[in-house]
Amino acid sequence: MTRVELYHTKPKRSPLKGLFFLIVVCLIVTASFIVFRHYYQNTIKIEAPIENPGQKVVIHLPNGQKVYTYDRLLIEKDGKTYYKGERNTIDLTGGTVNYEEWK
Repeated sequence: MTRVELYHTKPKRSPLKGLFFLIVVCLIVTASFIVFRHYYQNTIKIEAPIENPGQKVVIHLPNGQKVYTYDRLLIEKDGKTYYKGERNTIDLTGGTVNYEEWK
């Protein structure tokens, strides 16, 4: 044992230092989780459906099929008639549009 070791006491490590570090790390992780969740929830957009889709329409196609839809979902562009749905667009050119009630 040297004189320094003999006459100078070693400083004791405080257990509160490690506990404080653990609490700070937990707070940072929790805060980052809350911020990420808030950001992720705000990126999700849910659009409400059209409240008044218009009158009911039956379109008789040249091949004999019928398309049941609403008036406001039909679009006329460059002399052609299109059905503009939620996920797709269908060309209905050549079909006759009849305003009829259907179930």
